[in-house]
Amino acid sequence: MSVEASPEALREAAEMWSTLSGVEFIRAMRDRRLPEISDISDYIGQVVTEADPGRVDISWTPAEKLCNPGGIVHGGYIAMILDNAVCLAASSTCDHFLPMLTLNLNIDYLRGVRAGETYTVTGTCVHPGATRMVSNAVLAGADGRPLAQASASVIPNRAFKR
Repeated sequence: MSVEASPEALREAAEMWSTLSGVEFIRAMRDRRLPEISDISDYIGQVVTEADPGRVDISWTPAEKLCNPGGIVHGGYIAMILDNAVCLAASSTCDHFLPMLTLNLNIDYLRGVRAGETYTVTGTCVHPGATRMVSNAVLAGADGRPLAQASASVIPNRAFKR
């Protein structure tokens, strides 16, 4: 884990893992009731702000370290945040939270993304299937204009099935 968690915090997290639905687990992540499993959210500047069944909103403030030599956010990091959104949207439909494995991710880059600005990334699960799920995500600026969009097919990572 990326942060030191007390044994009590780890027991509470295990209890939430076993009892919460996918959307409830994502809300617990949003509310920071769970220890971070990795540093990736902090590294790329993402914060889950809302979660409903089939929909997740992420606030994203990319830092300069995510920029390419041209001075705009590298497309790989844009792909990462869109992938996070489609996977969380799919996970939000599950009876228990399951991490997702991405089968394919199709991205349209529409405009440049600048470091230091805050964006909204909305993931929506359009097909919450039992084995294969389909989700879309949109990265939008403060004015609501889309900067990138993605569609993806994902599957639950059965290694974590309870």
